[in-house]
Amino acid sequence: MPSPAGRTPAAFVPFLAVLGAVTALGLGTSWAKHALFPAIGAQGTTALRVGFSALLLLLIWRPWRRPLRPGDARAVVLYGATLGLMNLSFYMALRTIPFGLAVAIEFAGPLTVAVLSSRRTVDFVWVALAASGLALLLPLGIGDSRLDPVGVLWALAAATLWGLYIVFGKRLGHLHAGHSVALGLSVAALVVLPVGVWHAGAALLAPSVLAVGLCVAVISSAIPISLEMVALKRLPKEAFGIMISMEPAVAALLALGLLGERLSVTQSLAIALVMGASVGCAITARARPAAVEGLTT
Repeated sequence: MPSPAGRTPAAFVPFLAVLGAVTALGLGTSWAKHALFPAIGAQGTTALRVGFSALLLLLIWRPWRRPLRPGDARAVVLYGATLGLMNLSFYMALRTIPFGLAVAIEFAGPLTVAVLSSRRTVDFVWVALAASGLALLLPLGIGDSRLDPVGVLWALAAATLWGLYIVFGKRLGHLHAGHSVALGLSVAALVVLPVGVWHAGAALLAPSVLAVGLCVAVISSAIPISLEMVALKRLPKEAFGIMISMEPAVAALLALGLLGERLSVTQSLAIALVMGASVGCAITARARPAAVEGLTT
């Protein structure tokens, strides 16, 4: 039997993997907003990020080696189209609202799916907690009204699409995660590439833009997905859900350091409430279908 000292380092592997995944996603998104938005806009950035991510995962997982079941093709199309539109909506939101707040608003999607799949009394406590946080962010005259309404609407659209992504992703639960994500990202690329080309045109082909786009895809997709799979192999889904709940806070800290996006006390409280709702929902989860991995934006 391994000694306690021998088990201690291994116990930190899942936490470090999730922290690394969340940090890599935040770094990639922050870099994209800083370096690519001015050159090709949110639409072009989404096209490059999703397009390169699809190519990378196709090369890594080679999904054509595994046959699909009858009916899987339709599920892949729905899953992938939702994934593409979710990424596009999230990046559109980042044009006018801070990164950390966009992530917090987007968390409403998986929280809603988790609650609707359970309908236990305690889950409505988490709904109330999340709703309180969102009320401080949305332009309802309750909390901080300085946020751009259009940006908030894009973030809410991303939240809705994240919820649908989870629903459609569960239909592909019998596939290997790498297989389904590679196919889904391929469909997502077909959805967002025309939008990016229409908006940015030939600017997408600039060598410097392509180089940054490839790096962003590696940092925002390949690395987080790989680390996420390491964590999921070693953690119960509920524990993974608790750890992934730190994403809004990590996003806010990275945005502060890299983009200079400072949040008000009210906005910071809103993020804390949404994170608390996510943690509570994960802790009280009991034998219900787990959500698809959270690192998709």
